[in-house]
Amino acid sequence: MAEKHVDELSGVETTGHEWDGIRELNNPMPRWWVWTFYLTILWAIGYAIAYPSIPLLTGSTKGLLGYSSRAEVATELADAKMAQAGFIEKIAAASVDQIVADPQLSQFAIAAGASAFKVNCAQCHGTGAAGGPGYPNLNDDDWLWGGSAEQIYTTILHGIRYTQDPDTRVSEMPSFADLLTPEQMKQAAAYVVSLSDTPSDAALVGPGKQIFADNCAACHGEDARGNRDVGAPNLSDAIWLKGKGEAAIIAQMRAPKHGVMPAWQARLGDTTVKELAVFVHSLGGGE
Repeated sequence: MAEKHVDELSGVETTGHEWDGIRELNNPMPRWWVWTFYLTILWAIGYAIAYPSIPLLTGSTKGLLGYSSRAEVATELADAKMAQAGFIEKIAAASVDQIVADPQLSQFAIAAGASAFKVNCAQCHGTGAAGGPGYPNLNDDDWLWGGSAEQIYTTILHGIRYTQDPDTRVSEMPSFADLLTPEQMKQAAAYVVSLSDTPSDAALVGPGKQIFADNCAACHGEDARGNRDVGAPNLSDAIWLKGKGEAAIIAQMRAPKHGVMPAWQARLGDTTVKELAVFVHSLGGGE
């Protein structure tokens, strides 16, 4: 038998393989590692026999244990629906105020409402309900129609200017293009801006206040703090829905923009609308 070659530097025998003068050291894996590897093979074979694992033409092997992850998920979903059923029935029978007052019902409604909001409302109001140009921010306490849980519920239920619902919220700001001159609208805009910011020309504020009293106070109030009975916004704060600044105010006076929100009762059902109302009320701006 030929004598095995021993590497001079490491003192380890070589396997006899050689590439371009480079020899391969004979360093076998530790026996414990080899036996562990064999055990994993045996485990894999046993697993393939016990559980569904081997693909076939129209399915897979069922396994001796008859386990099915689909069946397990279906069972978990059924259990979850059974657990939810009691809460859903209570929410369906309770008023929105009663739901808010009940910690358990409120917690369930907020979680369910958050899910429904992402699917149905986030497209306009944003995923964080912060709104955008023409779409109100639902996190603050500036409400056109009121921020109590019941008022929010009514708004979601019937929508705003949604002609298919006879009980929808309705408010129409008239165009002042034929009632006021451009200069008068500029004066009124300066006055409105002065309530929360600095107008471009302070001399316009005095005349603008009188114009506001004669033409705008009937809806927005003498103090310009709005009127939720008719959906008239508060003009004395720094929150603007259609645009900020005197130019935007004048544009709204000349050609008012009226947004539309659909009524969600028919599509989502009363229970989900209640959950949405409780969720929106919980965002921080609810009253």
